[in-house]
Amino acid sequence: MIIDRNSPIPQYFQLQTWLIEQIEQGVFKPSDKIPTEEELVRITGLARATVRQAVQNLVNMGYLSRQRRLGTFVINRAVNIDKRTIVGILVPDIRSGYAPELARGAEDEAAKNRHSLILCSTDDLFVKANYQADRLIENGVNGIIFVPTAASDVKNCLIVEKFARKNIPVVLADRTIPNLEVDYVTTDNFQGAYGLTEYLIHKGHRKIAIALSTLFSTERQRLEGYQKALSYHHIPLDPSLIFTNTDPYQEKQYLGYARAIFRHSKKATAIFAGHDRIAYLFYSIAQELGISIPHAVSLVGYDDLPFTHSHPVSLTTVHQPIYEMGQQSMKRIMSRIRGENGESLGIILKSYLVERSSVLPLKQPIQGIKNKSLKRHIHFALLCAICSG
Repeated sequence: MIIDRNSPIPQYFQLQTWLIEQIEQGVFKPSDKIPTEEELVRITGLARATVRQAVQNLVNMGYLSRQRRLGTFVINRAVNIDKRTIVGILVPDIRSGYAPELARGAEDEAAKNRHSLILCSTDDLFVKANYQADRLIENGVNGIIFVPTAASDVKNCLIVEKFARKNIPVVLADRTIPNLEVDYVTTDNFQGAYGLTEYLIHKGHRKIAIALSTLFSTERQRLEGYQKALSYHHIPLDPSLIFTNTDPYQEKQYLGYARAIFRHSKKATAIFAGHDRIAYLFYSIAQELGISIPHAVSLVGYDDLPFTHSHPVSLTTVHQPIYEMGQQSMKRIMSRIRGENGESLGIILKSYLVERSSVLPLKQPIQGIKNKSLKRHIHFALLCAICSG
């Protein structure tokens, strides 16, 4: 069956995909005439306008050529191949989160070197990524920058393998796929989360809640960094303060986590939100419940998105070099396009803490004294003075 009427993929796109397959498999050879629009309507059951759109797209893409009064013919792409360098980039959502900054870094690097970029949103869905992958292949891309979707590693591997079968190199950006031999550019999420948790500990916090999804490699590493920091400072891990799931980001789920944490009998003194959007959901629930941040509970995020410093309570967070990630991803894919071989390369960029106003210290350290032994003597003297008084 050429057309699946129950599929979410547009019918014109299904037809043009079928025609491309016939061309690539040699059913329609260079200089062959393909069926007329009337014949394709009869074969597929599609409306003539839908058939015309699919055929015209293939003309625009260089697969077919119309000849007046003679018909539509297959072009010999071996001698008509487009020599431009085109890179496709697949991101979760070009309107929100870190994706716009990532895409801008890649686009600026591409423009600087006179390369073209095709930007596609996947909405973090495998089926949408699969559709966009087919579209990019048909547009003759030379390389791909891919942020894996909120699907299983197996499904994300299928996207990478689809490009590999066409000898199109892929660089993963931000999220990685375990045990897959492919280039990637990400940040040190483990160390970033470790440092952020340690920052809270140094501020006197011991009951630190965390909320994130373990679906993504980035947030799994942040959870590991949080756990390691607690362990290093001999703070018992409290499972009742860990709120994780294996789902894509959903506001409703995190709003529920926020209410649960704020009403917890062992109330957390600080909350580590897996990323900044989660943090601001927590802030909204705190306002709803009349809980003051940071005076009642401290709150930190991760990513340092543009809105994090424009709120009345600006968010302490970890800055990720997202723009640089886009740049480095583009540089890496261009190296592969130019023919660089060898083992896959992982590039890990450094993040850093951005301290703002959403964390309140629970204890005030003695300022200006670096000698730890002297600090202990002063604390002991103060204690004796209090007891004797």
